[in-house]
Amino acid sequence: MKSLFALSILLTTTQVSWAISLAAEMVVSVPDQKLAVIDRGKLIAKYPVSTSKFGVGDGVGTYRTPLGVLFVSAKFGDHLPAGTVIKNRVPTGEVVDPNAPGRDAIVSRVIWLRGMEEQNKRARDRCIYIHGTPEERRVGTRASFGCIRMRSKDVIALYELAHIGMHVTVSERRIDSFIQQSDEPDLFARSD
Repeated sequence: MKSLFALSILLTTTQVSWAISLAAEMVVSVPDQKLAVIDRGKLIAKYPVSTSKFGVGDGVGTYRTPLGVLFVSAKFGDHLPAGTVIKNRVPTGEVVDPNAPGRDAIVSRVIWLRGMEEQNKRARDRCIYIHGTPEERRVGTRASFGCIRMRSKDVIALYELAHIGMHVTVSERRIDSFIQQSDEPDLFARSD
């Protein structure tokens, strides 16, 4: 009976990740300050983010968010509680509440990016991550030092969808331009 219960929990928690294919990708829109998970043109999930307050680019020491196609090269933070501080990709044991005054740590999860193009080739060496931030009130505005910041609950959900090798496009285009507009009704669309 315990194994049946454990199996049902496993199926419930992994159900979302089965819903997307290996072709799924992330798109970060700098003007929208949003990140979308898109699978073959279909929107799977969308989250508010914060890109760099210094703009876009990949120069060392510029604190800018690199543009172009990157990929997930590593993930850190499996099963950590929301708000756990991560320093040098290792949890410190400290847990920070959202919007804690004076705190600007990397928290909850780290998704490490590696550039695939000349314009973002330094991303991994610059430690450009998608990560949680305790400064949740600033998510949705340009507030980071190069990374892509998210609310803890959102980065935890994204972490479950992300896989090593998944493409991440950081763009100055709007999210909607990446989503296929279809005239065909969705299989689950209601007609009433």
